[in-house]
Amino acid sequence: MNKLWRLLLPGLFLFLSCEKAISFKPVRQAPKLVVEAIIEDGKYPLVYLTTSLDFFSKISVQALSQSFVHGADISISNGILTQKLREYSIQTEGYLLTYYTIDSAGNGEVFRGELGKEYSLKITADGKEYTATTTIPQLTKQVNSLYFETNVDKHDSTKIALFARFSDPPGLGNYIRYFTRVDEEPYYPGLNSVYDDQVIDGKSYNAQVDKGVDRNKSIDFNNYAFFHKGDTITIKLCNIDKGVFDFWKTMEYSYSGIGNPFSSPTKVIGNISNDALGYFGGYAVQYSSIIIPE
Repeated sequence: MNKLWRLLLPGLFLFLSCEKAISFKPVRQAPKLVVEAIIEDGKYPLVYLTTSLDFFSKISVQALSQSFVHGADISISNGILTQKLREYSIQTEGYLLTYYTIDSAGNGEVFRGELGKEYSLKITADGKEYTATTTIPQLTKQVNSLYFETNVDKHDSTKIALFARFSDPPGLGNYIRYFTRVDEEPYYPGLNSVYDDQVIDGKSYNAQVDKGVDRNKSIDFNNYAFFHKGDTITIKLCNIDKGVFDFWKTMEYSYSGIGNPFSSPTKVIGNISNDALGYFGGYAVQYSSIIIPE
């Protein structure tokens, strides 16, 4: 035994002598413009502009309120008409929410989103110009019907699982994003809200529809996906283009890695020029509802 220790100890000391304390000073990045711009068929465009917060910043109501960008020059074109957007602010949840949309006073040409059309966005803020394009696709992939199953939890008889029958047209490249609403609550996107048709191209199929989540609140991963008896449920199914799909796919993958030291770093793929963050997205929307009996 003593002979074994005499053999092991030199290696142990060598190993310990190789340890080195590592310290680093995080680099603080300059704020970037963050864009969330959407246009749905039948609706006016809507744009939110903020500046990014540093990774080590303390999130507060004041910090969020101060992150909104004011006085930006924003225009959207459908290839024929160009409309300049106007800035509005409303008080909500303890802070002032700023957004840009059409001028309600009726100054200039205005238009709503249309199926199958391409749109271009131009933003000038703090002396820099940013551009992006998106398409509102045709409403090709749709929900054919909704149904539900009970007895999904022996400990909670009120819990139900929602299912939908979908139809996907032949030909790859049909992308969707979905949201759910319960009663008169807001629409929330699914935890994984975007899907392509690599596996189900040209098929009709049934799939469970998970309840959308509010990412500002903690998520119970054992129960978040289910609805309950008595709910009135509305599904908002959106056909989107690949740019919107890529943004939300990488964004949601990035969300899933938060707090996981073993996750791989993910670059979120936006479609705004000049190194801005975020996306400009077109949505072709179908609404489907179902009432779950008590």
